[in-house]
This record gives sequence, structure tokens and C-alpha cells, in this order.
Amino acid sequence: MSGYMGKILRVDLSTGSLVDEPLNEDYARSFVGGSGLAARYLYDLAELDSDPLDPHAPMIFMTGPMVGTPMASAGRYSIGALSPLTGIWGESNGGGFFGPELKFAGYDGIVITGRAEKPAWLSIVSGEPQIHDASDIWGLGSYATQARIREKLRDPKARVACIGPAGEHMVRMAAVMNDHGRAAARTGMGALMGSKNLKAVAVRGRAKVPVADPDGFKQVLRDINAFLKEDMASQSLRMAGTASYVDLALLYGDMPIRYYKQGEWDGGNRLSGVLMVEGYQNRIAACYRCPIACGRETRAPGYGLEKVDGPEYETLGSLGSLLMIDDMEAVIYAGHLCNLYGMDTISVGVTIGLAMEMFEGGIISAADTGGLEIRYGDAEIVHKLIGLIARREGFGAVLAEGSASLAERFGVPEMAVTVNRLEVPMHDPRAFAGMAVSYALSPRGACHMEGDMYGVDMGQVPASEIGIIPGDRFDTSKEKGRIAARHQAWRNLYNALTICQFMNPGVPLILRAVNAVTNWGLEAEDLLVLGKRLMTLKRMINLRRGVTRENDRLPEILMKPLTGGTEGHVPDVEALLRGAYEEYGWDPETGIPTEETLSALGLDFLQ
Repeated sequence: MSGYMGKILRVDLSTGSLVDEPLNEDYARSFVGGSGLAARYLYDLAELDSDPLDPHAPMIFMTGPMVGTPMASAGRYSIGALSPLTGIWGESNGGGFFGPELKFAGYDGIVITGRAEKPAWLSIVSGEPQIHDASDIWGLGSYATQARIREKLRDPKARVACIGPAGEHMVRMAAVMNDHGRAAARTGMGALMGSKNLKAVAVRGRAKVPVADPDGFKQVLRDINAFLKEDMASQSLRMAGTASYVDLALLYGDMPIRYYKQGEWDGGNRLSGVLMVEGYQNRIAACYRCPIACGRETRAPGYGLEKVDGPEYETLGSLGSLLMIDDMEAVIYAGHLCNLYGMDTISVGVTIGLAMEMFEGGIISAADTGGLEIRYGDAEIVHKLIGLIARREGFGAVLAEGSASLAERFGVPEMAVTVNRLEVPMHDPRAFAGMAVSYALSPRGACHMEGDMYGVDMGQVPASEIGIIPGDRFDTSKEKGRIAARHQAWRNLYNALTICQFMNPGVPLILRAVNAVTNWGLEAEDLLVLGKRLMTLKRMINLRRGVTRENDRLPEILMKPLTGGTEGHVPDVEALLRGAYEEYGWDPETGIPTEETLSALGLDFLQ
């Protein structure tokens, strides 16, 4: 199969078994790769009513057909599993070089089950897998772990995906870290690795990814790269990373402030990407074959750090504006601590924000927190809490369970700003109404990478050929819901190919690239069908995990109007969802895909 290595590694940590398995070609053709192909394998392998941390539960690393080719911005990989944080379908995506190197090592993916008797790490070097004792690296932070394993392999170019102390302690927000500070961060995949006693996966190889039409692929790559050189959004990301969006986000009211409850804040301007570049940036950094290079290396000399990864926009929001912290250096350091321990900055920041809101409202007190005064604007307490969460010490053990659990513990479940127990990212649906669909119907819980409608309505995602059309950001019509559903399907396809969502050359160029690699002979409308198939498969997994139409909602706090950039608007979630259900072919009363839809999408096995 062009675009694929044709092989999956099956790992049973309980027995130490390592078995090569041919890639299921029918699955790959129908579910592509990345999170889509991982979901298809999980459907076969998982007991869908089991505990996500059950040793038998599978954890699936998966690449896609574009990964490891010369395709621009195709250096990603996905992890799929039942989420330890949300209890439903979990997926996390990481950039850097790990995904391509896994293919160079000879594999499209790794399916891991079981639990090692003692800490272990897995290596795959040129098609040869091996399980190693990790007792001497258990307890190390993510940076030291990556360095130590490269030393053990005697190869500085080995790529390592690992957990830090947060994963070892099964913190529900734990991330899988790779390539220094790159993170497959959301839904607690690091906790799943920790539950399996798996410290790291290291890969290295020199295999080549087969391409069906090399000459045609070279031509479309020239066209894509020419587009990216002229694309304003791509150039903005190159100049200041995702932090370049801060000023615009504040103008639109898109950047959450004071736990999503405040519409304006002068302090937000001190978190500007321009100020970060001028005062703290060392250099830019790129993932595999990425001409955009949105990564940042910064510094925090006040904390003794001359080299720090990030921060990105989500970190500046979740550990900055959301907590009323306007000290750029303090936010850089907070993000670094999350990388070091291996945690999702979004979930960590939102959970700490909830604790601040509860402390201010008298719902919790110093008697509950072990004497800690958890107040807005206190960077020092945030730094302390990050360490406590990672080690599950004191009140940190309570926060380590996530926002939904914290709110339930103290009798205020309505205060959790989550969808299906996943913390809402740093894009407010009151600023871009289409995000209501992205959050409410995202298969992994609230997620801006399952449909960045703010990008659509700002004209940064050219995809009119498949009905994704920019419009009024406050529009909450049924048709807007349909557009949001199409875009969500489009991004699910991105996460299956798997390519970076910052690379948006348009449908015709993506179509040409996919066909040149795979020789599938797809038409534009086929891309949308693939995306809807992936969304519907994940929906069916979640329905069997207990999700109902009642779960398709936004938290109460996001349904209250604010002054400022949102101009008092609140999305009509029901109208938007009606359009989205119609677009997907899901029953509008139950949210369940109809039998006709399952049949049309080739998902009859789910009936």
C-alpha cells in the first residue's frame, strides 16, 4: 500500500510478547490512519464497557499515509484509547519527529496492551522491537527521560515519546511528551502509559515511505509550499507562533479571562506574542518538514532557564489570562513545569482556574487545600500547584482528577467548564458561535482541534469545495451548524492523514497530495465522506460508553453573556446542533446515527 509501511506492532506488556501484524488494508482504506484508524482497531480490541485503566485496555500509537513523506507539515502521530480523564473515546495528537520516525522504523502503528511487572520502555530500531527495564529512569522528568534513552540507544537522532512523573502517578491530565516539549497532551494518555508501567517508546529507522506517484507528488508539494509562502496565517505563525493570535483573540473576546467569566482585561495585552518575541524568544523551531515553524524556544531568566519550549497560545490562555496572571515570564515557567512533569496545560490551567473560582466564592477554603490560599493572579501558587498535581501530593491529588471531578467533589458540578469531562480550550464559543458544535459534538470532549470554526470565520481555512464557508461569527443558524459539522469532519480527516491543522492550502491541493501518495483516485466529496465516517465511528463508540444526546451541550458558564469582544452574544446551541445532526445523518432527537447513515458510510458492522 502506497503511503503505508504495511505493518503494525502488537505489544503485550504482561507477557513481553512482540508480534508483527500485517496492516489491515481494508481498515486503512476506509479509516485512513491516525485517530481514525486507531478508533477502528480499538473497536475490535477493546471491551467497550471496561475501565480505561484496565491492563487489557489497548493504547494505540498510529501514523497516517502522509506521515514520513515529503508532505509539508505531516510530522504528526495520534494516540487512541479509552480516556482515563473522560471515560469515553480518547485521542491525542503530537507533532515533532516521532511519527515519521516510527514509519522509518518500519511500522504504521503500535497496539499496546497489558501491564509490565516493573517499569519498562520499548524500542523499535530498524524493524527490531525490544522491551527494556526502565527502573533507572522511572521518576525522571520528560526531558531527562528523552536524553537518557537516546544515550542508551547510542543514537542522538532517536525519537522518544515518554511520560514524566505525572504519567507515572496516573494524573488524569498527564500527557505523552516527545521531541523535547512536544505533547500529545489531551485526554490523559500519559496516565494510560503510567498504568501500563510503560515509561517510553523510542523509535529509529531508515526505511522509506512508498509513494504511488512520485512525480505528481513533487509537483503538488511545490504548489503547496508556494501557497504557504504567501499565506498570511502561515507567515503570522512563523513570526510569533500561535502566540501571535493573542491580540486578535482579545479583540474578538475569544481568549477566556478569569475562568471564562470576564469579557475584557487590560492585563491580557502583556501576554502578546509580539512581546514574547521581543523579550523572551531565542529562536523558532519546526516539526518534520514544516515550512511554517510555529514552535518557539524561549527563556525565563528570572527562573534560571535559558532554554524553554513554548509557550503556545493555549498555554498563555490557560495559565495566563484564565488565571489573571499577566507576567509573561511566570506563564513561560508554568508551561515549562507542565512539560517537565508531562501534563496538558489546558486541563491543568482550567482545573486550577476552577479551584481559584471556588476559593474566591467560599466553596473551598484553606482547610480543604492543606492551608493553600488559591487566589487569582498568584503565579507562585500556580507553580506550586503544578508540582503537587504531578506528584499527587496534598490538594494536588484532588486536582489531579480533573475539573469535573473537583466540581462534583464539592457539590457544584455546574461550575466545571467541561464537555464530556474534558476541559474547554482557550476559544470562547460566545466569540465564534460555530465552536459550540465543535465542543458539543467533539468525540473526545471539548476540543478546538475537532473543528476550529474561529479559523473558518476569519477566512483562514479555504474549503468551499466541500461546503465550509466563512460567515458571521455570531451566526447561530441551522445552516451554520451544518457548516460546523462539515468542518469537524474535515479536521477529523486531517487527524487521520495525519497533517497539521495550521497547514491549510485548500481542498484541491490536499486532494492532489493524498491521491499522489495513495493512488486512491478520490474526488473532493469523498474527503468529506471519509471525515463523516470517522466522526460517526467515534460517535458510536461513545454511545456505547454511555454518552447520550444530553451530553451534547455547553457548560452553564459559557451560556452567560459578556461585555467586550463577544458583544453580549450567546450561541443558540440547539439550533446549531439541529443543523449538525442533519449534516451527519444523526437522529436529531436522540443524536444516534440512523441505520441509513451507517449503511451509506460503510459502517454496517456497528448496527
